[in-house]
Amino acid sequence: MIKTLILDLGRLRLSPVAVTQVREKGQLSRPHLRNPSWFLRKERKMRDNHVTSENKSFVQEIVQDKYGPPALIKGVATYDQSKREELVKTEKLETEPWTSSSRRTGLIARKIGQYPLWLKNGEKIRTTLLQIVDNHVVKYIPPELYRPAQVPSVAKLNSYGCLLVGAESCDPSTLTKEYCGLFKDSGLLPKKHLVRFLVTPNAAIPVGTPLNVNHFRVGDYVDVRGKTVDHGFQGVVKRHGFKGMPASHGVTKTHRRPGNIGGGGEKGRVWPGTKLPGHMGNRWRIAKGLRIWRINTKYNVMWVSGSAIPGSTNGLVYIYDTILPLRKHTTAPPFPTMFDVAQEGPDDIWFDAVHNFKDETITFQPEE
Repeated sequence: MIKTLILDLGRLRLSPVAVTQVREKGQLSRPHLRNPSWFLRKERKMRDNHVTSENKSFVQEIVQDKYGPPALIKGVATYDQSKREELVKTEKLETEPWTSSSRRTGLIARKIGQYPLWLKNGEKIRTTLLQIVDNHVVKYIPPELYRPAQVPSVAKLNSYGCLLVGAESCDPSTLTKEYCGLFKDSGLLPKKHLVRFLVTPNAAIPVGTPLNVNHFRVGDYVDVRGKTVDHGFQGVVKRHGFKGMPASHGVTKTHRRPGNIGGGGEKGRVWPGTKLPGHMGNRWRIAKGLRIWRINTKYNVMWVSGSAIPGSTNGLVYIYDTILPLRKHTTAPPFPTMFDVAQEGPDDIWFDAVHNFKDETITFQPEE
């Protein structure tokens, strides 16, 4: 009996069951609150290890003897490494001429505020101030060795190299040993922030090269990438700008609600893309095609168009040459960057159409 039952079960043909993984809407666009697992841990645990004040001061003296004393350079708190030429590797590579297909590196800046400017025709424009904060080249990975864990959506990725740029030097005693090891070959102090930029091989820059605002020119167009302000879970009035319902005249408890979303009839569901309450902000956004109106070389500050740069005040943004086809470079920019940092010139560089208030406003022509 049992043997017959086993033979009957063997003759049954079971159809394969399709296991479908259902993901919640917005799963892929949800903001990431922590770094990927393969990132090195940066901050170490600050334990009370009973280190005396004399030992702490001795450690600070060792750091200053190796990397230089703390200094305020171009308005940014950092360390003076100008006299540590044996540490910072500034050997120059063989530079190649610029072409229209070349892709330069970008810079890391802080959004420090907004300021109006006036054109010579009397028009008022709104601008945002971005300060380049102590940028240095940390590492360059050639195209044949660059294998990112998260593949970016870039055409012909195998033709681009990766340039690792760091910003804002900090005390190495507050960081982990593994994170400090990233800067061992560069001879630089550990940086608080690291960013990867895709560059063409002819735009590679030597490790240890400082990057400043002279990397760009007035009149050029740039793209600025930043993370928007995190507002948390918000309703439709704040998130999408809905008008809302009246305050009186029979309205009951629906003053700031979305109302009918038209989900009845044969549809019987919520259409994708419907404007509803949800998480607002904390998303990476790019403002493209912004013109540079003014540059201050003393404090590494640049004035760019618009007041809607993504991010909060004192937040980090990434600046690079625009990808808009009609606003790309027509003439050769500083390629691959401006190496001569100590060049003499004016502190403020204005675009031709911008009025400089240090100049005379009204001029009189002599009578003939």
